[in-house]
Formats: sequence, C-alpha cells, structure tokens
Amino acid sequence: MTSIIHHWINGELQPSTAERYGDVFNPATGEVSASVSMGNSDDLNKAVESASKAFETWSQTSVTKRAQIFFKYKELLETNREELIELITKEHGKVASDAAGSLQRGIEVVDFVCGIPHLLKGEFSEQVGTGIDCYSTRQPIGVCSGVTPFNFPAMVPMWMFPIAIACGNTFILKPSEKDPSCAMKLAELLQEAGLPKGVLNVVNGDKEVVDAILDHPSIKTFSFVGSTPVAQYVHEKASANGKRVQALGGAKNHAIVLEDASLEQTTNAIIGAAYGSAGERCMAISVVVVVEGVADELCKLLSEKASALKIGPGNEAENEMGPLITNDHKNKVIDYIQQGIDSGAKILLDGREHEMTNKPGFFLGPTLFDGVSPEMSIYKEEIFGPVLVVLRVKDFNAAIRLANEHQFGNGVAIFTNQGSKAREFVHSVEVGMVGINVAIPVPLSFYTFGGWKDSIFGSSNIYGMDGIRFFTRTKTVTARWVDDDETINLSMPTVE
Repeated sequence: MTSIIHHWINGELQPSTAERYGDVFNPATGEVSASVSMGNSDDLNKAVESASKAFETWSQTSVTKRAQIFFKYKELLETNREELIELITKEHGKVASDAAGSLQRGIEVVDFVCGIPHLLKGEFSEQVGTGIDCYSTRQPIGVCSGVTPFNFPAMVPMWMFPIAIACGNTFILKPSEKDPSCAMKLAELLQEAGLPKGVLNVVNGDKEVVDAILDHPSIKTFSFVGSTPVAQYVHEKASANGKRVQALGGAKNHAIVLEDASLEQTTNAIIGAAYGSAGERCMAISVVVVVEGVADELCKLLSEKASALKIGPGNEAENEMGPLITNDHKNKVIDYIQQGIDSGAKILLDGREHEMTNKPGFFLGPTLFDGVSPEMSIYKEEIFGPVLVVLRVKDFNAAIRLANEHQFGNGVAIFTNQGSKAREFVHSVEVGMVGINVAIPVPLSFYTFGGWKDSIFGSSNIYGMDGIRFFTRTKTVTARWVDDDETINLSMPTVE
C-alpha cells in the first residue's frame, strides 16, 4: 500500500475532505511511489482561515524576529540537504547533483531574506517644506499564494514563500501534484525553525484548487511559474479578481554562437544547458543559432558529446541525465521528435533509439536536430524535453533578428570573445535575461528573475527586490506638527 500525501494546514498534516487522489511516480522506475490528496475548495478555505488568523499576529511580529527565524531555517535546510535532494530525485527524476544545485538556488533566496530588516527600510526626507517631513514604509499585504511547477519542487517554491513571509505576509502554496513531497518537507522545516502555525500552508491538488485560489477574495496575491497558456489564464483570472499577479510562462531559449567562440567550451556549456534535468527547465537552451562558418564543426561536437552522456536513475552518481517526469510527457516529447522529422529537419541524434528509452522508467535519450527553420514546430514551441535544435544564419545581425522575432523572451546566451558584439547583443536582444558565455543566466537571489514577451504576464518579476516590492504595499507619510494658531486653508497644499 502506498503512502498518502495530505495537506499542511495550521501547522499539521490534514487529510482532504475530497475523495480524489493522484498518483506520484518514481520516474526512474515508472512505479507509483505515493498518492497525493487532490484538494478542493473546502481544503483551501481551511488554509485561508488559518492564514488569515495567523496574519493578525505575524504581521505585527518584529522584522528582527522574522529574520531570526529565517536564519534558523537556512541552517535546517542545509542540515537536511541530503533528505531534500533524495525527495527531489525520487519524485522528479533529476540526477542528485542537479537536484543539489537547484536546492542551493532556493536556499540562496532564504539567505537573501535573512537581510529583511534592511530590505524593508523605507525612505526619509527631513524638511521637505517648512516644518514638514516625508517618509515611506513597506507593509505586508495579507494572505498570499503560489502555484509552482514540477520541474523545481524546492527551488521555485523558495522563490516565493520566503520573501512573502519575511515581509510579514502569510502564504498558501499549491505545489505540483507530480512531486509534492519536497514542499511538505520545506513547510515542516520552516515550522521547526520557529514559524508560527498557519503562516505557511500547503494545499495539494490540481486545477480545482488553483481555480479556488484564483477566486478566493481573501487571497491578495497570486504567484505562478509554468507554461505560457496557463500563465496567461491565471494572470487574466487573478487580475479580474483584484489580485496582484506574478505569472511566469514558457521559454525557447537561444544560444547564439559566433565564429570567434571557443567551440569546445561553448559545446560543453550548451550540452549542460540543453540536456541537464532532461531539458525540463524553463532556462534550458533548446535552440542553437550558429553562424554558418562554424556550424558544421559545432554540430559535430554537439552530436559527439550528447551521445556520450550517461543516462539513468538520478540516485546513481555516475549518471548525468535522468528520466522525464511522466510517461505522458515522454510521449509528448517523442511526438515532437517525429514532427521535426516530418517537417524536414535533419536528425543528427535520435533519443528514441537510446538504450534507456525502452527500459523501465520514463527515459528518453538526447535528441539533436540540424537544418531547422523558423516555421517548424520544434523551433516555435516549447518542448520541455531533451531536444536541441540548430538553426544556421549568415551573420550576427541575422541571429539577433531570429531571437527577437520569437514569441518567447525568457533568456538567451551569446558565445563570443568580442566585447563589442556582446555589448551590442545585450543592448539589442529582446529578452529578460542574458548570458555572455554563460549558458543558463539565472540571476542570483539579490537580482530578479523574469522574461519578456510571452514568457511573462503582469509587471512583476520574481524574487530579489521585485519580490520585496510585490509582497508589500508602500505607505508614504507627510508629517507636520502645527501650532495652535493654525488657520483654515482650502487651497491645494504646497511646500515652501
């Protein structure tokens, strides 16, 4: 009998009132490892009630006390690092080294909010007018929420709730139903660190819970990372319901390779960015745009290095790439491979032929296409799997045009040793994140993460100071202490 993953509400495990359950797989074996409760509006209402009550006291808790809890939380995350890595690998499938890296990027956000006393400092201007001072403060909003994807069960939740909670809000997290255990452990550890009950709640489920969050009037913010169609849907619905929205969508990240690039190093970087986590990253490099003069050599190197990757269960240290998340997703990626062949692209490496593809689990070998053109689906659409496509262009300007014309604008990388070209690229390319000889330009926690165009909906990026601003409201105070002989004045006030 498999274990059942319930909800975390008011500081304890609570079963769902619904009678629906979802299967949680071990992608490396294809076996069901657990069942997860599919919550409903009743479960959400309990979480909102708990979070609303907790907000009354948590919002009044000193910012110093909040910081101390997160210092302790960081310590506990590091102490329990191996258990968290194991949970990620078991339910997502990514290799342990990749799981460790993603966990660390989440911990970096916790490290960032340990400085919340400084981050929440307002501004003060003395004597803006005669006898008048002006200052601002940042105050919490209330009950906040987040819906996170399967591909980063630790990192992406920690992009959201630590910032929201450190700012004085309470939070309801709906993790992916495909790998929910890590989120539950994160909640348990935060309570162990001293977080009061009800400040962080986890409600498991699917679209039914998401819609309940979107519609609930007591939830003030909605944060989302996932596919573009869903990001657009939640942005429209949450905005219509008066919520603040962070909605990060899909990507088709390009790597631009110029003729002067160091091809060996460039190839190594692209291979890691394309096939790491089996391509299930919104920051994965899925397109290589290469200047014609070095295209043949680059394709040869990419094919050789991709075919040499060690594929297998994530808990075996020698493996470099694990399985996809589900069999349905594996079949979806396989369908894209066939679409590429049918559209006339030249397949240099066919992941369907890899020895692991027909073994237990949801494995698919790396795939590489050459001769791809912009009208092909394998170029236009986000595949979210170990499929890399190569487009050849005549020069640098053509490469920029290609990237700028794509509907997604999440991240791009340029590989070159020419500083002037790199600078021009940074200035001209229409994306939110740029790497210069860096294949995966995920900003550190004290900057911010977000794309352009159809990669984001709404005006707010995630984490960094954008996160602080998103989870707080600015209050500006103009103060004047008047004498008893002040007279009535109906004019618009001015300062002297």
